[in-house]
Amino acid sequence: MKLIYRYIFRALSQSTLFTLLALLGLYGFFDVIQEVPQLGQGSYNMSTMISYIALLIPGHAYELMPLAVLIGAMVAMTQLVTSSEYTIIRTSGITLAQIAGTLFAFGLAFAVLTVGLGEFGAPYAQQEAERIKLQSTRSMVAQEFRSGIWVKDNANFINVHEMLPDTTLLGIRIYSYDSDYRLVRTRLAQRGTYLPQTRAWRLQNVSETLLSPTGTRALFYPEIEWKSVIEPTILNVLLVVPEQMSAMNLMTYIEHLKTNKQKTQRYEIALWGKLFYPLACISMALVALAFTPRQRRHGQLGIRLFAGICLGVAFHFINRLFGYLGLLHDWNPILSATLPTLLFLLAGVTLILRQESR
Repeated sequence: MKLIYRYIFRALSQSTLFTLLALLGLYGFFDVIQEVPQLGQGSYNMSTMISYIALLIPGHAYELMPLAVLIGAMVAMTQLVTSSEYTIIRTSGITLAQIAGTLFAFGLAFAVLTVGLGEFGAPYAQQEAERIKLQSTRSMVAQEFRSGIWVKDNANFINVHEMLPDTTLLGIRIYSYDSDYRLVRTRLAQRGTYLPQTRAWRLQNVSETLLSPTGTRALFYPEIEWKSVIEPTILNVLLVVPEQMSAMNLMTYIEHLKTNKQKTQRYEIALWGKLFYPLACISMALVALAFTPRQRRHGQLGIRLFAGICLGVAFHFINRLFGYLGLLHDWNPILSATLPTLLFLLAGVTLILRQESR
C-alpha cells in the first residue's frame, strides 16, 4: 500500500512542478514584454532587467502555487485514469478516502512550500527586485502626494519628500504637537540616514523652530540624532504591496498603524490572506480528486480537465476580487481573506463525498 501511495504522490508532485514551471515561464514572458520599454533608463540594461525578472519568480510562484497544484493534480490523475492505473488501484482495495488522504498529504506538502515562499522567499526577493530597478532607473521609492510621504509617529507628523531605495530620506519635515494638539516644534532636515547601532536617524543640515506662547526661536544643527519608532523595516512597506509582505512584517506594520490610530484594513486583509492562502493548496488538491472521472472515456476526461482548469483560474481571480471588495465595502478582514479558500475547500470535500456515496 505504501508503494502505491508513494507512486501517486510522486506522479502528483512531478506534474505540479512541471505545471508551475510552465506558468512561471508564461509570467516571465509577460514580465519581459512589460520591462523592455524601460531599457536604457539610467543604468537599466539587459542584465539588470534579467536580474529584476529573476527576483520576481518567488513572488509569482507563491501566487500561482494553488493553481499549479490543481492543474498538476488533475493532469496526473487524468493520466492515471487514461492508463487504467487508477482503475487497478481502486480494484486493489484502495478506497476513495485513502486516495483523498494521499491528495491531502500532497496538498499539505505544497502548502508548507507556499508558506516558505510567502514568509522568506517572495518578500525579500520582491524588495531586492524593486531596489535594483529603482537604483538603476534613479527613481525614488514613493511620492504618495505632491508633498511626498506622510507618516504619523505618536505626537509627531513626519513628511518625507523622497525616500531612496537604500531608505535614505531626503527633504524631511517633522511637526511635533503637545497633548492639546498645539504645534510646539518644527524641524526641517536636508537628509536622513538610519543608524542600526543606536536605532536612530542621523539628520543633516537641520533647521529647528521652537514655538511657545512667548514667541519663537530658530536653531540650526549641522547634524543631530533623531529617535523614532519609524524604522527602515516600516518604510520598506513602500517598496512592496501588502500582499507580497511577510506575515511578521504585516503584523509589525499593523501594530504601528493601530498605535497611531490609522486605518489598517488593507493590511489586515493581506495578513489573513497570507495565513490562509496555503490552505488553498489543500483545497485545490481535493477539488482535483473530485474532478477525476472513474471511467476511461476520453470525452469525459477532456471536459472534466478543462472544467477543473477553468475552476482553478476562477479561484485565482476570485481570491483577489474578494480582497478588493472587502477593502472597498469595508468588510470584515478575516471574511474577505478566507471566504474563497474555505468555499473551495468545502466544495472539494462535498464533491468527494458525493462520489463515494455513488
